[in-house]
Amino acid sequence: MEIWELILLFSSAFLGGTGVFFFKKDNQNRLKLVLSFSGAYLFAITILHLMPDVYSSGDHQIGLFILGGFLLQIVMEQFSEGIEHGHIHKHSHQHYVFPLGIMLSLCLHAFLEGMPLAQGQHNELVFGIALHHIPAAFALGSVLMQNNLSKSYVLTLLVIFALMSPLGYLLSYQIGQGSMGNIDIYFDNIMGVVIGIFLHISTTILFESSVDHKFNLKKMAAVLMGVGIALIGFFMH
Repeated sequence: MEIWELILLFSSAFLGGTGVFFFKKDNQNRLKLVLSFSGAYLFAITILHLMPDVYSSGDHQIGLFILGGFLLQIVMEQFSEGIEHGHIHKHSHQHYVFPLGIMLSLCLHAFLEGMPLAQGQHNELVFGIALHHIPAAFALGSVLMQNNLSKSYVLTLLVIFALMSPLGYLLSYQIGQGSMGNIDIYFDNIMGVVIGIFLHISTTILFESSVDHKFNLKKMAAVLMGVGIALIGFFMH
């Protein structure tokens, strides 16, 4: 278990969420650039690293878990309203009760993402999750602030969210050490679910990051940069 991975996973989500206190005005253009970069990076590492790894085991049923993860993400988005890929929705206070469903969905999502990290070296996946959590946490912080919650309450909820991926990592690590069972037989299945989640999130980001699905020069550069960094990691692996 690498401590720096736990720190990176926590800090990326927490700092991304607390960024809402420093940027009072919505800056959708910058957010879309970050989303385009992270979406392209997530998609590239999923295709280049994660999918070949799980299929190398020879288990032809792994596709069922990938499909299951894809469908699970669709279900979770009914509660999270797309915050996983940076959507910020404005609601009137009279019709918007505290987003318990959003918190539960996002925490489950982050917890599942952290579970495969304790098995082997997956630095690309760690960076991908960290990048993905920055705009997601920023969107979560924005939604919580719009609900007129106190700053201390918002910070508490952001800490809970930021802890989810490290907790998923720690749980799978303990299982892998034999103290809670043997995760080896379930690892590819768990990774398949995460791959399905990543495929849904990354493609949604790439398709929705531009109006009418048209890329301007800055967004195209962000996408190419995300893919390029993933390719560098692929060829240096």
